[in-house]
Parts: sequence; structure tokens; C-alpha cells
Amino acid sequence: MVPKLPLQSHRWRDLRGVTAADVGALAEQMTSAAATGNGDAWRQTWTCMTDGLTDDGTVFDGAYAALPYIVEAAAALPPAQSVDFWVDLGFIVTAEDRHPVPSDLEAGFDAALRLAERAAVRSLLAAGPEESVTAQVLAHLALSCAAFAGHHTAEALWQLVAPRENGLQLVCPGCESDTEFPDFFVDPVRPPFEAPALPAPAPVRPGEHPWGGIAAVLQEEALGEGWEPFLRVARRVAAAGVPPETPGQAVLCLVAGVVAVVGAPHRAEKEWGRELMLLTGYFRCWDCERTWSIADGLAENPDGARPQKPPTEVGTYADGSAAPGEPPAGRTGETPTRFRQEGDALLAGQGTAWGRITVFSDSAPDSFGGVESLAVVSRPGRPTLVAGAGAGAGAGAGAGAGAKGVVCLWDMADGRLVHAPLRGHPDRIRSMTTLPLPDGRILLASGGDTGTIALWNPVTGQSVREPAGNWLGGVTGMCAATVPDGRTLLVTATPRGAVRAWDPLTGESVGRLNPYGSPIQSIAAVPISDDHTLIAASDTAGRLHVWDPAVDDPWEEGAAVQLSARALADADHRGAAVAAVPAYGRTVLATGDNGGVVMLWDPATGAPIGDGLPFSTGTAGLPVITGATLHGGRAVLVVGSRQGRRVRVWEPETGALQHIALDVAVTCLAIAGPELIVGHDRGVLKLPLPGR
Repeated sequence: MVPKLPLQSHRWRDLRGVTAADVGALAEQMTSAAATGNGDAWRQTWTCMTDGLTDDGTVFDGAYAALPYIVEAAAALPPAQSVDFWVDLGFIVTAEDRHPVPSDLEAGFDAALRLAERAAVRSLLAAGPEESVTAQVLAHLALSCAAFAGHHTAEALWQLVAPRENGLQLVCPGCESDTEFPDFFVDPVRPPFEAPALPAPAPVRPGEHPWGGIAAVLQEEALGEGWEPFLRVARRVAAAGVPPETPGQAVLCLVAGVVAVVGAPHRAEKEWGRELMLLTGYFRCWDCERTWSIADGLAENPDGARPQKPPTEVGTYADGSAAPGEPPAGRTGETPTRFRQEGDALLAGQGTAWGRITVFSDSAPDSFGGVESLAVVSRPGRPTLVAGAGAGAGAGAGAGAGAKGVVCLWDMADGRLVHAPLRGHPDRIRSMTTLPLPDGRILLASGGDTGTIALWNPVTGQSVREPAGNWLGGVTGMCAATVPDGRTLLVTATPRGAVRAWDPLTGESVGRLNPYGSPIQSIAAVPISDDHTLIAASDTAGRLHVWDPAVDDPWEEGAAVQLSARALADADHRGAAVAAVPAYGRTVLATGDNGGVVMLWDPATGAPIGDGLPFSTGTAGLPVITGATLHGGRAVLVVGSRQGRRVRVWEPETGALQHIALDVAVTCLAIAGPELIVGHDRGVLKLPLPGR
């Protein structure tokens, strides 16, 4: 007997998803059907109950009290009549979001799973002759049996709901990136790779188990030439009782073998068994470039998942290609090079060390918090400084109106603080820029989310001008602009559409831009000569604007040339971020959209330059962009997405492209010399920019 919570217990009132009366009624219907050998009323009752026990992948705690009753009743049904029930139960026990089993219900639920395993295996052996049991249902039933045995590979149920229609989506156990194979399943005559190896000695489940009959059935060679080694693995797994430590690939051999052999003599089952056997192969993550077993990609956080050897040593990839899921890189069509962060190391390829990642001091959550903006202070003959700003300690990027802003300055060489954190901003700092003044001084300007603007001396760490309120709204972007009369202006933008030019020392507003008043989300200064800077901006509707701060009337174009409307329409490009980058011997404008596409523009003509940087899997989101010219004249553009965990390093003139996967959520980017500075949700770090 399976231990059960009495139906009269008041405990049922505390459980979600089911009532004691419903459980008793369903169990009675099942018992009646088992006694008479007919009757399907229980099926409709069970379908209604599953809608209460689960909700979009969430299993409620009422299931743990209900299933001991229902499983015991279902186990008495004729095996061929309960196939669908065991499949439904398999989906429940492998759901992604399952409430913990309450301690007082644990014994009954565990006993119910052991009984379910025995009964479901009987149904699996009885399912073959049934014309109504398709190959897909057989696969689901075999995985459900594995789920009742406690093996994590059974989570593949949720990936294989309708595999031929949905293809295959795998999750990298290392970096958690999705890799999709829309046309994965084929019907191979012979296996494209070797059967998986079992560890020696192979694990054996202690005690009695119901899988002996399955092992006996799998003696038949049903898959054709070359597939016997896979069935040999399947037999060994079944004979051992599917212990939890069995490699996932071997369990999938068992599932595929069951479909092919138990489903005989139907040709469709034999063919689909060979297709399912492809799941015992390997795939390479498009993001971190490591190779994993497909079985590990089908389960969530699988136990014991380890990167495999390079592809030349393990066989064919899931789709037979060298780098799945990636479009060509720029004009050259080169395959992107990929790097990843592991601790404080930057690794390339299959784990080759490339460089070291430096965490800037005192930029941890308990001392500084997330960084919203970065600026690089380059001073001839003096150390380069990196400024980062955001909310104060404990406030974080999502802090409310009470958060205080703080600016930190680090020595670029070693990442140490050169001053104590500069406090005094009454609000969270959303934007920051350097201001090179005509007298040779360089100041820092910072803007807060309630509209305050402050100036700082990065050398002394002193405030040049105390934060002053700005009724125009939060400062979402700022940059420095030089005009032909020799002045350096501070330009700020707000989500309310106010774009103003200021005298940085007096705080006086000296010009207005954005005559249409579009809400602005990104601005950048684009130099067109040594003494003349244009301002580019993107608004919240995706429109792109170019203004000349040297003209007094905001309706006058001055030297500004708008970007080609036809080119924008043809590319369906809606700008979300703008940045000035050096390339092609001049400064050009880069625009990024929420899909991950980046385009380059000639500010003199408004025409696009080159093919741009195309969409890449995993790069969508609000973009962050920075660019610089490295030693040797190489122009690089670094692109990420806000709160994303990867960046792309692109050389637009050659098309060379690298991907870097990080362990932090990116908020802002900057380049200082040959190194990339990354502001993130937990502070600031730097890493060497990859070479060609």
C-alpha cells in the first residue's frame, strides 16, 4: 500500500490545485474501470484535474497528496489503457517549476513514483501492438518511465513534445545560451558517430527494478546495419535499472531503442528510433564554442555535465556544420572568434588562456553598486583614469528616488581607486562625459535621474560645480561639443525631449536642439573637424537625428546632414543607441537597434557605410556601443546589450569579429588603450581586447 493523506484530513485545505473530493472521485472512477475492464469517464476527470495541478509548467503542492491515490488506482488499469496517463504524469514530475514536496507527504509521493515506474514499464511493454500508440507516444512513455526512475534526462520530454515540427532547442550547460536546430531530425541509414561509452564499471541500481523485460526485448537487432552498438548500450542501461548516475546519452539510447523495437513491426517506429538515436550525439554552443552532449543540452542544469573534446575527436555536430547559428561576419565572411570569462581569466576556443580580467577595486555591491555610465580621462603624460558612476552602495541600478549618486575614479593601469568615492549627487547618476576645456583642463560632468548636473575635477576629486537641479527632467545622455568660436559646450538630453547646450562653468543654457521635442534615449558627439562637433541622437520611437550646436536657431540645419531616410527604411533600422567611432580615416556615426544590428554612417553625406554588423543570436536588447582606434591604426567597435552578458568586438574595415561571453550583466562600455572597460550590475572590470 502507498502511504496517503486521509481524504478527511484538514490538511487538504492548505494544498493548492486539487480538493480531496475530486481526488476521491477520480480514484473511484479508475477503480471501477479496472474492475470492469471498460469505462473512460476517468480520462475526462483526470484531464480536468491536471489543469488544476499544473499551470504553465508550475506544479502545485496538491499534486503530492493527490498522486498517491491516483497512481495506485491507475496501476490497476490494463497496461495498454493507461499509456496516456503515464505520459501525463511524466510531464508533471519533470516540469520546470515544481513546488518542494512537503515533508509530511514525501513518503507517499516517493512510494507513488516507485509504483508508477513498475506500472508504466508494463504499459511500455504492452504498447507495441497497439495501432493507436505512435512512435512519438512511445518516446514520451519511455522518457516518463525514466522520470519515475529518477533520471534527469527525462526532462527532454518538454523538448520533444512535437520534435519534427519544432526542431530542437538546446541550452548550453556552461553559459546557458540557446542553440536552435530547426531541421535537426533526419532518417540516417547508418549512424554518423559512435555509440556513447558507459563508464567502467557501469552504474547498477541497487535492489529490484522493473526494467528486466525491456532489456530482454532489446535483444532484437531492429535498427539495421551499424546500430547494434547503440542497442547494446540500451540493453545495458535497462539491465542496470536506469540508475540516476547513468550518462544521459546512454538513457537516450534506451529511449530510441524502445521506440524502434517495441514499436515493431511498424516501419514508422523503426525510422523514428534511428532519428531519436541522433540525440546521443554532440552539439557546439554558438556562444562559448564548447562542445557538449545533446543529452546535457536537453536537461536543465544536468548533473555531471562536462565539456567534451574538440569536434574532430568526438564526431559530427548536431547539424553537421562547424559553427551553427551564426551569420557571416562583415564583408569577409569570417567565422567569429569566441572568448569567454571563467573567473578572472579570458579564455579562447577550447579553453586556451588569452588574458586576465581585472576587477576594479571597491566596485563590489557592498561598496559601490551597479555602474550606469563610464568615462575615460586621458591626460598627456599622466596616468589614464576611468570614471564610473551610478547609485550609492546598496541602491543598485533599480533604486528608487532615495538613491544617492556616487562617482569613482580608478587608475587604468592597476584598477585601484585614486580618490575616495565622490559623493554629493542627490540622485542616481544616469550619464557622464569628459569635458576637455580650451585652457587644457579636463572635467567630468555627471547627470542624475532627477535632472541634476554636476562637474568634478578628476585630478583632485573636488566638485567644480555643485549638483544643480534641472527642471527639464532626468539626464539620460550627455556629451561634449566643440563649436567654431572655440567654446566647449556640455550637451544633455532627457526622456522628455529637452536637448540643451550649456556653458559648463556657469551652468547657463546657451542653446536648444531637438526642435520636434522627441523623447531622447541616446546622444553622441560626432566631430567633423578639429573645432566643430555635431550631435547625433536616437529617440524612443527609433528615429535618428543630427543637429549642429553651432547654430542659434534649432530649426536651422547648419552643418548637420540627416541620415538617409531611404537607407533606414530599406534596412528597417530603428535606432536605439548612437556612438561616434573612428573608422575609414575619419569619425563616423554608429547606430544600433534593439535587434542587435549596427549600421555605420558618413556624417558628411548621411549615407550608410559598408554592410554593417548583422544580427547575432543572443545580442538583442537595448544596445550599448563604444569605439576606438587601437595601436597600429585598427578601428574597433564594441557592441553589447544592456543587462546582456556578451559583447561583440568588430573591426568594420576588415569584417573581423570576436564574441566575448561574460559572467556579469553589462550596463555600459568604454575603451582605454588596448583594453575594454565594462561597467556592469556589480561594478567595473577591464579585459584585453582580442586581436585578430
